[in-house]
This record gives sequence, C-alpha cells and structure tokens, in this order.
Amino acid sequence: MADVAVLAGVSHQTVSRVLNDSPNVRPETRERVLTAIRELDYRRNTAARALVTKRSQTLGVISFDSTLYGPSHMLYGIEQAARGAGYFISIASLRHQDIRSVLEAVDRLRDQAVEGIAVIASQTSTVAALAQRVGTVPMVTVGATEPGRLPGAGVDNQAGAEAAVRYLLDLGHRTVHHVAGPANWLEAGAREAGWRTVLSAQGREVPPALPGDWSARSGYEAGLRLAADPAVTAVFCANDHMALGLLRALHEHGRRVPEEVSVVGFDDIPEAGYLTPPVTTVRQDFGELGRRGFELLRDLVRAADRSATGAGHRVATVAPELVLRASSGRATG
Repeated sequence: MADVAVLAGVSHQTVSRVLNDSPNVRPETRERVLTAIRELDYRRNTAARALVTKRSQTLGVISFDSTLYGPSHMLYGIEQAARGAGYFISIASLRHQDIRSVLEAVDRLRDQAVEGIAVIASQTSTVAALAQRVGTVPMVTVGATEPGRLPGAGVDNQAGAEAAVRYLLDLGHRTVHHVAGPANWLEAGAREAGWRTVLSAQGREVPPALPGDWSARSGYEAGLRLAADPAVTAVFCANDHMALGLLRALHEHGRRVPEEVSVVGFDDIPEAGYLTPPVTTVRQDFGELGRRGFELLRDLVRAADRSATGAGHRVATVAPELVLRASSGRATG
C-alpha cells in the first residue's frame, strides 16, 4: 500500500479510503490511486485486514443441484450482488438436502469465518435443518421461504400459480389439470396450493394433481396420461421443463396445442419462447431474488455487528409475471 501511495503522490490514508470506496476522495485523486494500483498490480491482503477489522468480508452460500435453471441463476445473482458490494463468496454445493448434510455445510462455512450464510433453499428438510442453527450466524433463505422461521427472499409462487389458472379459466376452460413438482419442495407446494385455491374458489372440478420431479421426462409421462383423456383442455405445469415433456406427449397423441389443449408452465426458462409452440409461463426474476437475498443478509450482518435486534424474520417477496405466448388459447369445446 505504501508503494501505491508513493506512486500516486498521496498519503497512505488516501489509498485506504479509495480501497474502501469512501466518498471523501476527489475524482482525480481516486483515478491516480486506481492507476497506481493497476500499474503495481497491488492486491489487498485480506487476511491481514480481517485480523485488524475482525471482518472477513466473506459470505457463505449453500446451494443444491445447481444444474437446475432456478438455483444456478439465483447463485449467480447472489455472487454478482456480493461482488458489487465488495464481498467474497464461499460456496458449499450439496447433492442431498438431508438435515445432516445441511448442518455440516453450515458448520464448514462457519469454520471459514464467513460473516453470514445465504441458503438456496427448496425443501422442507432444509428449512428444518437451518432452524437448528438460528442465532449461530446470520442466515437467510433464497428462493423459497417459510414466514416465521427464517428471513429470506422468495417469489410469490402461490400468486404466480393463481394468475396462471385464472387466465386459463378466463379463456373458457372448465377446469385446469396440474402436473406438480416434488411433494417435499416448498415451491411445488405453493404452486399446487395456488392452482387448487383458484379452482375451489370458482367452484370448478379439482382433478387429481399428477406428480412430477421437475424433469421433462416426468412431464412427458404425465402428458401420456393427460393426452389420452379427451376431456383435458388445459394443463398448468409447475415448471417449464415438465411443460416441455407434456408438449411432446400431446404431439405424439395428435392433440394440438393450443387448439385442443392449452399449456402453461412456470419459471420462463430461456428456451420457453422457442419451443413449438412458444410456452405461456410464469416468469421468475432469479437475478433479483439473488440480489434481494444478498441485501437482506448484508443487513442482518450489519445488525449483528451493532448487536442490534429486531431484524426478525423479514421476508422479501418478488412478484411473478405471467408471460403470454402461443401455447394457450380459448377453449373450443
């Protein structure tokens, strides 16, 4: 740092202010310091800084099955927001969401002196495990939330499902069938609840939900059953990958979409607009979810530094958006 100060012609304290993004530095002075940093290839000694400040500037993230579109993009959103705020990220990726694996991941990240942990939660077992570590380190969930248990950032999955089902009913369909996600996933439960709530409120038949596991294969298998029933005219799938499989099954059985069967998915994966036909879906802003989750965790970390109370179980909710495309149309029967 001393070499940077000499080359830039400023004090050691001024270099420190620039490194800490202090507003009390003139633009021309800041640029001289940044130029000197680049020329000298200066790298901050984070270990030494942590010893002085008692702050690691590192947050932990626990992620599961990052090959899925949603979790991988939430992770990216968290990382981008953290980097923009000057935080480092340490990631623990788990294959299974059992209680033991989750608790081991929390303890492993705590051993790395992280200041807080964001968990890309999806299953009820994950939230139950995290509840056992409440108070040991600031923690938030991202993606799925259970109000009253842990603070978190999540999409209003039930509201998104309700919007999709109301839209299909408004098109004249007498009822809407549902290909559900895994029973132990919080998002799947909320989406099924939204589907069931709208049908019940309007006095419509509530068909049995068909089980899925988020994969196109499971959507295809459910689609084979639905395609064989001529009374099926509208289907709401709990995610777009299952909607993709459903479309294949309907095509193989000669059921035209949307002329005979309307299909709505959830997530708005990048491929959704390029399928045949393009899929009507409920869009989730995964990048915004990651950013909201990071900001909530940062606030909890700051509150812990001040020994503040009242952070409580705040939940940041991101509104979903119904995206209309060609896979849905008016009932013709």
